Amino acid sequence: MKYISIVLLSTLILSCGGAKVDQSTVLNPTNPKGVKGTVLSESTVEKTEDKVGMKTSKLKGNTLPGDIEKIMTFLTSDKLQGRDTGSGGIAMAADYIQNVFEKNNIQPYFTSYKDTLDNYSDGVAYNVVGFLPGTDQKLKNEYVLIGAHYDHIGLISGDSNDRIANGANDNASGTTTVLEFAKYFGEHKNNKRSIIFALFTAEEKGLVGSKHLAKKLKAENIDLYAMLNFEMVGVPMVDKDHSLYLTGYELSNLAEVSNGYAAKNLVGFLPKAKEFNLFRRSDNAPFHDEFNVPSQTFSSFDFTNFGEYHKVGDEASLMDYEFMATIVNESVPMLEGIINAPVKELKYN
Repeated sequence: MKYISIVLLSTLILSCGGAKVDQSTVLNPTNPKGVKGTVLSESTVEKTEDKVGMKTSKLKGNTLPGDIEKIMTFLTSDKLQGRDTGSGGIAMAADYIQNVFEKNNIQPYFTSYKDTLDNYSDGVAYNVVGFLPGTDQKLKNEYVLIGAHYDHIGLISGDSNDRIANGANDNASGTTTVLEFAKYFGEHKNNKRSIIFALFTAEEKGLVGSKHLAKKLKAENIDLYAMLNFEMVGVPMVDKDHSLYLTGYELSNLAEVSNGYAAKNLVGFLPKAKEFNLFRRSDNAPFHDEFNVPSQTFSSFDFTNFGEYHKVGDEASLMDYEFMATIVNESVPMLEGIINAPVKELKYN
């Protein structure tokens, strides 16, 4: 969830703006690390590459922690320079995402995987959009969009030792999760409805990438059933009886349906998400606006479990790969149920 800013002038104010906004007061109340500052040019930072050892695990499932770590290590490496929109680093991330799609039977939705934004003027930026046709003759004309943003805030000033905001939790974690879903469905091809896998750019600039794609798909008049967005899922929540929370929890029956297919209390309610109106602050919102279908975000960032939001300390080494792999494996039955249900079960209240 992006651009949450607090100005303590007797009232609480939320505002957008990505790297140009002071995010620290709410999201990092006790964290002495990390920096705040202005965006720097790529040329000011020496390019180095993170090297993280692959972990072992006894976890069983389609996705293992090592699978997660492999993707996360690349997306958060210093050579990507924080994946700022329009940068050379985010172009490398886009190439990587495209390669995963190509290797796992995910087609480009448009003529190319890279869909250039028509609403971004500060250079060239593009979403990466994949497609897996549905297998059911009737249901294949309905679409479920699974998304996450793959951009971050790039380089920030304030720490002479590290200026790269690598964006592991925000949102290499969500990107990795979506890519694991793409790998699973690309292999099994058990989706009756068609799936669009969308990795958005320029989320940090104000949901620009998702606004572009939502309008473009609306102009095509596709039958969008649901938009399921994944944001900041790199570390577990603290003292909760569910693994993820859902923004706009009370607006639809998505949590109930999700838990039914997951056969566990996978998705719950986070009061802070409602308090800060996180439903409007990630890439689900433009699809809600354009299509008025259940469009919501799954997250595990609970305002207490991660103190490195929009700081250089948001590193892959802090991520819980066992947790992330578990989330993917437990979410697959949820997604299969939603995608393959004979009728549209998801509804706004």
